[in-house]
Amino acid sequence: MKQTEVFYRNYIDCLNKGNIEQLSDFINDELTYNGEKKTLKDYKEDRLKERDAIPDLYYDIGLLVTNEDTIASRLNFNCTPIKEFMGIIPNGEKAVFSENVFYRLEQGKISAVLSLVDKDAIRAQICK
Repeated sequence: MKQTEVFYRNYIDCLNKGNIEQLSDFINDELTYNGEKKTLKDYKEDRLKERDAIPDLYYDIGLLVTNEDTIASRLNFNCTPIKEFMGIIPNGEKAVFSENVFYRLEQGKISAVLSLVDKDAIRAQICK
């Protein structure tokens, strides 16, 4: 297994365990998320908000392609949002969706994230 793949699988494991403090092992102090500048603190807070809105959140790697400084992944989700998520008010129903996400690494940590989620597919499943 490539070093970058091991790194990413460990990162996803960290997210799945809800070990937000350990994210500093994977994320640079400054990064961009869909072109928006963020700090590591911002990134941690975003992940905490997701976990609060979706207690059963689990990142399942469906597809993974890596090279030395780039990671491409399709993450699959089967979860039940209980609070507003991505601007969507849930109705208590389960949502099944995927995220296509690309990461750029600098100095061995994530420095840029490009994420694409089909919000309309989620909305169709969980809107009131």
